[in-house]
Amino acid sequence: MPGFLTTHVLDTASGRPATGMRIDLFRIEGDSRAHLVSVITNEDGRTDKQILPAESFRTGVYELVFHAGDYLDTSGRPPEQSRFFDIIPVRFIMSEQSHYHVPLLLSPFGYSTYRGS
Repeated sequence: MPGFLTTHVLDTASGRPATGMRIDLFRIEGDSRAHLVSVITNEDGRTDKQILPAESFRTGVYELVFHAGDYLDTSGRPPEQSRFFDIIPVRFIMSEQSHYHVPLLLSPFGYSTYRGS
């Protein structure tokens, strides 16, 4: 099975997918950080295609950067409801040819992530 990378974002405060969030993918090699792609989540909180498809997949260290602040600012919450998070970087290792799924569960004051399926 060739490797590839996917994600999705759920807004746990609203109980809905996080639509319209920008996510950047970087490959990390030593002190170098190379931008690979920017994507936007769709109405299901997912990307329309794999973030890192099989034809571009290489094992190594990667970082997904979730632009949570921009999303939270435009998510329809009243302006008086502040937020704590802005940019959420998630650095991880893909060590084998496999499907890697890195979801983000987000609220204005907390988040969690894990290796999904």
